[in-house]
Amino acid sequence: MSKMPLRRSYRTSSGISTTGNANTKPLTKTSSNLNYITGNRFYVGIESSISASFSECQGLGVKVKYETYHEGGVNDQQRIFLGQPEFSEVTLKRGMSDDLVFWNWASQVMKTDGNKAIERRNVNISVFNQAGETMQCWTLIGAVPVGWKAPSLAADSTNVAIEELTLIYEGIKVAKSGSHSATSLNGRNNGYFGSN
Repeated sequence: MSKMPLRRSYRTSSGISTTGNANTKPLTKTSSNLNYITGNRFYVGIESSISASFSECQGLGVKVKYETYHEGGVNDQQRIFLGQPEFSEVTLKRGMSDDLVFWNWASQVMKTDGNKAIERRNVNISVFNQAGETMQCWTLIGAVPVGWKAPSLAADSTNVAIEELTLIYEGIKVAKSGSHSATSLNGRNNGYFGSN
């Protein structure tokens, strides 16, 4: 009399119980198969030959404005009306040197008298894995500086002086890969820049 093979239940890393042999594989991709990205491998490329090494990039994000409405007699639900997206400011930080590229760009905005077009640039923020492969690229469309901050100075400090540049932008694109150099802008007569 032949014996039936022993079948056991296993729990995969995704929390799904499976029944079968020990080499049973889950049908879906588990968290152990994902390519996680660390926050210390990134490159920022700014259009028009701005080349600099950045120590920090923060604030990147988008939020959609919305309004809620409560209908009379409906006490367990609310209606949501979506509005326009609002992009948050991005702050770039780098070790200060004798290169005035940050200040020169920011000072152009302060000198604008309304008759001269503001110099806008696309900005690519790329993050890499340990092998140096681009995992994601975030492109800021039509970025323009709205703030510059000089580093804090102290006679007893040995830290690298850090300057900051704050940018606003008209839109954002996200891709799984991207070039190290930012794409060129194609401005239209109405002042907006294409995001495609």
